[in-house]
Amino acid sequence: MKQLHTWHWMSSAICLIGLLLFAITGFTLNHAADIEAAPQVSARTAQLPPALLDQLAGAAPAGEADEKAPLPPSVAAWVEAHFPVKVSADAEWSDGEVYLPAPRPGGDAWVAIDRATGAASAEITDRGWISYLNDLHKGRNSGGAWSLFIDIFAFACLVFAITGLFLLQLHAAKRRSTWPIVAAGLAIPAAIAIVSIH
Repeated sequence: MKQLHTWHWMSSAICLIGLLLFAITGFTLNHAADIEAAPQVSARTAQLPPALLDQLAGAAPAGEADEKAPLPPSVAAWVEAHFPVKVSADAEWSDGEVYLPAPRPGGDAWVAIDRATGAASAEITDRGWISYLNDLHKGRNSGGAWSLFIDIFAFACLVFAITGLFLLQLHAAKRRSTWPIVAAGLAIPAAIAIVSIH
């Protein structure tokens, strides 16, 4: 009993803020059409230095056009220094340009570099904090560290729920409504899914 209580309160402490955020973003996702977002789009330009343009030419993938390959590290560092993007994906190489998609939670971005002149342009879209939190809820474009956090959070939620179930069983003899309420927690969503979701 003491061990169950310890696991239960520790897992609840780990889950508390995450559960609050996931509950709030569950509501905002469910009402996404009612919550208007006004995306803010900004454009930027810069000029790739000649030395980096030579490195870009030397890093071009051999073969057909429209191939995907990473940017050279020095070019990637230059892109991150001049544009508010994180270079985390392969770039798309064509005959005329290198196109780098840079999606992120709550927004989108891309950078295009002209392979002949080194002219670089970018477009950054910001959809606001609600969109940012909604994308974190879904794990969309949020990277490996966030994905690992979601796995740990899900495990802590399982520990919280399972220890709660055992504690319910221990106290159920004194509270007759325990199992009917637990059954309702299963029956209500199951009935809604069966009857109203086609």
